[in-house]
Amino acid sequence: MKITLLHHTPLVVCASAIRTCWQSFDKSDHGGEKDKALIDRVGNKFKHASTLEHLVYTFYIQGISRALLQELARHRIASLSVKSTRYTLKELKEEEPFTSDDTIRAKKYLVFTDVDLVNEMSIKALENLRLVLKSGISNDKAKFCLPESYKTELTWTINARSLQNFIGLRSDKSALWEIRDLAKALYENLPDDHQYLFEDYIKV
Repeated sequence: MKITLLHHTPLVVCASAIRTCWQSFDKSDHGGEKDKALIDRVGNKFKHASTLEHLVYTFYIQGISRALLQELARHRIASLSVKSTRYTLKELKEEEPFTSDDTIRAKKYLVFTDVDLVNEMSIKALENLRLVLKSGISNDKAKFCLPESYKTELTWTINARSLQNFIGLRSDKSALWEIRDLAKALYENLPDDHQYLFEDYIKV
């Protein structure tokens, strides 16, 4: 899994939005400690969390499973643009046959678990998909053979309020192990001066 932060809103934008309510722009220190304290006080401590929606983050997320992609779809206050299987399955079509011990080659396409039997069956599913593609069946129909472990990537945009919710829920020990790793990686890839807004939510 690889996370790249492509874009983030400067803290001063959120502070300015909050100061709009009281017309207290003259008290701003342009995203400095006073503005940071204001955002935390109003957005977190006073629970006026709608103000945090002015902070937006865009991540490029690579190497997650389609099982995890399904989990992401449950977080509706976010936008995602996903690598298309319709146009990209040709990369698998050109591969040599996969055998059960082809773990190194298979990891290019699959997210492995800590259960050997599950990984072995995923490789078999990968080979079955390759055979379907080689037979000339269109990607639109062949993709119905995709295993849940098949890797994908996406651009994901989310505001700070929704990201707090995501990190709080998905860093919990009851969450899918892969999405716990994602929650931790997202937190670690936030700008240093933004992480304080999420410290009370991260559980790993």
